Amino acid sequence: MFDKLREECGVFAIYGHPEASNLAYLGLYALQHRGQESAGISSSDGRDIHTHKAMGHVADIFTPGALAGLPGEMAIGHTRYSTTGDTAIRNAQPFSVACNKGKIAVAHNGNITNAQSLRDELEAEGSIFQASSDTEVVLHLVARSRERDLPGALREALLQLEGAFSLVFLAQNQVIVARDPHGFRPLAIGQLELSGGRHAYVFASETCAFDLIDAVYMGDVEPGEMVIVGPRGLHRERWAPRGGRRAQCVFEHVYFSRPDSIVFGRSVQESREEMGRMLAREHPIDADLIVPVPDSGVPAALGYSMESGIPFGHALIRNHYVGRTFIEPSQAIRDFGVKLKLNPIRRMLEGKRVVLVDDSLVRGTTSRKLVRMVRNAGATEVHLRISCPPTVSPCFYGVDTPSKKELIAANHTLDEVRRFVHADTLGYLSLEALGRAVRDQGNMFCYACYTGQYPTADELIQIEDVLATRR
Repeated sequence: MFDKLREECGVFAIYGHPEASNLAYLGLYALQHRGQESAGISSSDGRDIHTHKAMGHVADIFTPGALAGLPGEMAIGHTRYSTTGDTAIRNAQPFSVACNKGKIAVAHNGNITNAQSLRDELEAEGSIFQASSDTEVVLHLVARSRERDLPGALREALLQLEGAFSLVFLAQNQVIVARDPHGFRPLAIGQLELSGGRHAYVFASETCAFDLIDAVYMGDVEPGEMVIVGPRGLHRERWAPRGGRRAQCVFEHVYFSRPDSIVFGRSVQESREEMGRMLAREHPIDADLIVPVPDSGVPAALGYSMESGIPFGHALIRNHYVGRTFIEPSQAIRDFGVKLKLNPIRRMLEGKRVVLVDDSLVRGTTSRKLVRMVRNAGATEVHLRISCPPTVSPCFYGVDTPSKKELIAANHTLDEVRRFVHADTLGYLSLEALGRAVRDQGNMFCYACYTGQYPTADELIQIEDVLATRR
């Protein structure tokens, strides 16, 4: 309904807790914003792996009865928005199999850019795939490995993957997690204190999942690192050599992650407020009111207000109970989709010069409707401010973005975009300011969606293959 880049996926893992599946459910509940198509949990009782997954939201899928069928002190979970593979139950994660390495399950956040070439090779050797998700490729690589134990087989499989991946693996007696060498997607480590001086280990895409279960954030799984948790405790090792370029997804701080999370070691709320402050310095304007586009535009609007001294006001109210489907009246209502989600407070907007702050502008269609909504509510001027640079290139590392021809900033000048959305002025945050806002130390983030310069040149052939499948 909103013209936004689509969420990726969320992963969660826990080892050593008697209510592992219940805590995995709570962790996924906190990560629901990262994907609303399907969700699943796999647990291990030391002998068998139990899996429950379905289409829909976490709270609807995991009833008390469903959770009761997931015994054991280890579990992994996944909430999905499809970036590779179609929207269907067969692509819901975790995937679980019984193979020559034992019974295992895997869940994944990211996009393996060479998945199709690996799949073609595996099928030529006799592998049979059940789903169209790139995650299933990892299971086949592990099963094919001649390494005797799971960590060794996974290490061998990871060395064949290209692109972005934060993986969580579950075996009968251990949990293994790993990140790609560039660190595109986040993966945090936490610890949960238990009685008798014992503790459980948890892993999640965002630290907001730790807060809900009272786990303490201990840091991140490093790029190119594998963490194994089992009967002998926690062991960390590198599966990829050091020295590769980091390419953490900057859009995690711009839009994807919850503001109450710490991602890549930095508070998301602080990053977004700083984006707003810098936006006010780069694009000042005489106005009466700063209005955020809820909810993701709120921190940047606060920062803009604090820096400019212009009052902040929640003049657009969001309806949080709009489902994925709704009945549209047969008589067309202009801008119906946006009106269903947001409603202006006319008393606050009438006669005001308004700065409308949003976190991104992708196709421009929603921004156009929002500007019109604010004008129709009585605003005399509407100045649109975007707390990131213009989006000019699609992402191939786990974010579902439109094709380049659909990205308005890639095909139009700034003034053409301004005229299209009917704003009095339009200002984007500069790339340099975005880097300062996220505390980028030495080019550690991926800015490809704003620059078209992809961090892994050797993957361009695979990227073109991915692009061809999305046209």
